[in-house]
Amino acid sequence: MNLPKDPVMLLSVVNTQLRDHYPTLTELAAAYMTDADAITETLAAINYHYDEGQNQFI
Repeated sequence: MNLPKDPVMLLSVVNTQLRDHYPTLTELAAAYMTDADAITETLAAINYHYDEGQNQFI
């Protein structure tokens, strides 16, 4: 499965996957064969930032 390109859809998919399957953003990125920084940058563009303690973008 590929991650969506649309930032809002990406936010939904990433937060769901982090909640249900991956304990860290790094592990999620590795599973999807992408760069965690790319996800972070895309979501920062819509004012969401990764919170390690909550393991989600807020």
